[in-house]
Amino acid sequence: MSKNENDDESPMMSFKLLNIAGRARRGQLQLPHSIVETPVFMPVGTQGTMKGVLPEQLLEMDCRILLCNTYHLGHRPGHNLVKKAGGIHKMMNWPRSILTDSGGFQMVSLSKLMTVDEEGVNFESPHTGEMMLLSPEQSIHIQQCLGADIMMQLDHVIHVLTTGPIVREAMGRSIRWLDRCNAAHTRDDQTLFPIVQGGLDMDMRKECVEEMAKRAKVGIAIGGLSGGEEKSAFWRVVATCCEALPPHLPRYVMGVGHPIDLVICSLLGADMFDCVYPTRTARFGTALVRRGGELRLNQNKYANDFTPIDDKCTCETCQNYTRAFIHAISQKETVACHLISMHNIKHQLDLMRDVQKAIASGDAQEFLKTFLEEQYLGTSVPQWVIDACDYMGYKFSHF
Repeated sequence: MSKNENDDESPMMSFKLLNIAGRARRGQLQLPHSIVETPVFMPVGTQGTMKGVLPEQLLEMDCRILLCNTYHLGHRPGHNLVKKAGGIHKMMNWPRSILTDSGGFQMVSLSKLMTVDEEGVNFESPHTGEMMLLSPEQSIHIQQCLGADIMMQLDHVIHVLTTGPIVREAMGRSIRWLDRCNAAHTRDDQTLFPIVQGGLDMDMRKECVEEMAKRAKVGIAIGGLSGGEEKSAFWRVVATCCEALPPHLPRYVMGVGHPIDLVICSLLGADMFDCVYPTRTARFGTALVRRGGELRLNQNKYANDFTPIDDKCTCETCQNYTRAFIHAISQKETVACHLISMHNIKHQLDLMRDVQKAIASGDAQEFLKTFLEEQYLGTSVPQWVIDACDYMGYKFSHF
């Protein structure tokens, strides 16, 4: 399954634009294991498992693609074992598409356990204390052993609020590391996404887009966000990158998962998203809903509430269980996490399907108006959202 350096990607992998509404796009991403309709939210199964949710249940929700973590799978159970098992699809019993991140994010999340130089990242394992060099070549080797449909390049990730010369240094290193990742990439049934860096500097972002887009074949990612930056800066980086990127590449905004972020970024022209938020917030007893945004089901006001989490939701949880039952077992029984996780993932998948429908029908502005009215029920719409709407040409006088 080798290929020449200048060969095009396999015909198994392609992206087609179906509709455009303002800056928003609806598309179809063809991957070896499934066709993915975009904009799309990808649930995160860090170590080859979605916390509290079975692959069969994700299939029932018509989830087309999920994400696994290269760094953690490389440690436990180990990429060689996954390869021996037939790859991550077979090992975790998932027949549809998978994206693996490169391990780069762990430069921030495990910053106290790593050092970085031109060769790569030296990590101290949080499990065993063993030292591990994660180079661009090793990141690709691990991801090829895992066998995901989409691999991410190893990029030099710094905290988004970092300033000074290191921002440009990390951006330049990410470009050089992409070239090394491309050279190490030998499987023609996996595609490789570059990652745009540049911090909160718009000029650097545009410069990085130009270099990364030259090297992108099927898709590209916007990295380095969702790390605590002001929302006013967050949306402008996404908008700047989406405006500069060529239209034939699906745009993956990494680490984005809050419903308002998904909607605004989709309408700005982004296509793919991932986040642990739906399952992580479920572990604290919080369910995602359109009206008001969240339900904190461990609060006493739900003790005698015999309605479903969301009476319009078709997930198994909402069809069969009440808020009162989940309140009674929340943070006492693991099944509560399971029930809320199923709902939250379905909520995110359905939200993206509604965005797709709004783009296809040309009703993006009406969808956005209704979504904001429901999401911020009785409260003010944040200024950053109003600013992003103005940028996109959507005017809402009553917000």
